[in-house]
Order: sequence, then structure tokens, then C-alpha cells
Amino acid sequence: MTHLALPPDYPRIKLVSSFHELVTTPFADGINALCWPRTLPGDFREIIQHLTISPGINTLDDALLRSLPLSPAGRTAIDILIEDQRLLREHGLDPILNCIDGYPRDEDPIPTHVFSFHADSAPVEAETWLCTYHGFPSEGLRNDQARRRIDIPETRAQLLKLHGGEEDHDFLEYLTDHCYDLHYAPTPDAQPFSFGLGNLWRIAVDWPGSPVPPCIHRAPDTRPGDPPRLLLIS
Repeated sequence: MTHLALPPDYPRIKLVSSFHELVTTPFADGINALCWPRTLPGDFREIIQHLTISPGINTLDDALLRSLPLSPAGRTAIDILIEDQRLLREHGLDPILNCIDGYPRDEDPIPTHVFSFHADSAPVEAETWLCTYHGFPSEGLRNDQARRRIDIPETRAQLLKLHGGEEDHDFLEYLTDHCYDLHYAPTPDAQPFSFGLGNLWRIAVDWPGSPVPPCIHRAPDTRPGDPPRLLLIS
């Protein structure tokens, strides 16, 4: 398991000690990320070894997981995956467990893929839940070390040119429709931090009326040959 190394003196992250505390602690007083640190038993790598994985995102259901011929350590890992999803479903969420062997990328005019630091968004109150069990974990970026890409003059000028318009309502809609307004560039002094393996996170998203800024994060910048990720997301 990867040790949890959070940025020092960063008050937007709060550590909790139970699922109940993770669920009930509000996003308030600037806190936009809650983390339940865990050191999980079991062999999650063995699960990956017994899966038939296609390139891209492979969704795993409980029936498939229970059908895998695993050692006791592998079965322990399966029990954890199923129990985590049960906890989230009982909380009214719809968790998805994915085995991920690569994501699509887009770079032009600005990156909007999951490897780019971004904020999740929703039209109503919402939040994102994440846990990486195997592979490289998700990464976070301090809000004070991030700058919206559309606020960078050179990038904004490029987007205006592509849009073929001016700084008006249509242009703002164009930025929103393409999710350009949700992606961030690290500042030169930025030090991204790891979400770690096995830790269950609840992070704030960008929604109208949110009392806190969204948590900026990304998928790890994996390359061909890197181990697949086992990721729970809701």
C-alpha cells in the first residue's frame, strides 16, 4: 500500500476515522476533501491477474468478482471491494468498480482528459467518491497552486480564435459546453499529492451554491506497460 502523504499545512483536507464520519462531515470552513485513510488486507494484484482485461475501462460486477478462482488473500480483497460498494449503495450512491488499462487523450486546444487536473461538476448538490485499490492512485492539486486554463491569456486567446467570436455570452457557453472551464494548470511551484492506495475519499465538486471550492484532481499519468488501475468511483 502507498503511504498517504498529504501536503503540509493545507487546511482543505480533513482526515476521518470511519465511514460514518466520512459520510456525515460537511464540506464547510474551506474543507473540500475528506479522506478515510486505510491499510487494506488482501491481494488486489491477484484479482487483476485473473481478469480478462480489454484496453480502456472495464467495469466489474459482484458476480464476476465472486467467480474468480482466488487464494484466501485474493478472496479477502474481493470481500473489501464488495463491502465498500455496499456501504456506498446504502448511502444512496451508485458506485462503479473499474479495472482501467488506459484512457483516451485529447490535447487540442487544451487537454480535457482525465490526466488533466480538473474539477468535477454537477447542476445540483453532488460529490465524488474515489478509492484506488491497485495501480497508481489518483492525484490532487492544492487550489492555491492551480490556475484555470481558460484564465491563462495565451490559452484564452487561442480558444477565442477557435470559437471565432468575442468575449460574449456565446463564448462563455462554448467554454462550459466543452468543459474547458473545469481544467487547471499547476503553478510553477505546485506539488501535487497522492490520494494513496486503499484510502476512501469524498471530494467536493463544482455545483451552484457550493459552500467550498471544488477539489482539483486527476487520474495518474499512466503509460502503456503500467499496471492496470482498480478504481472505485461514485
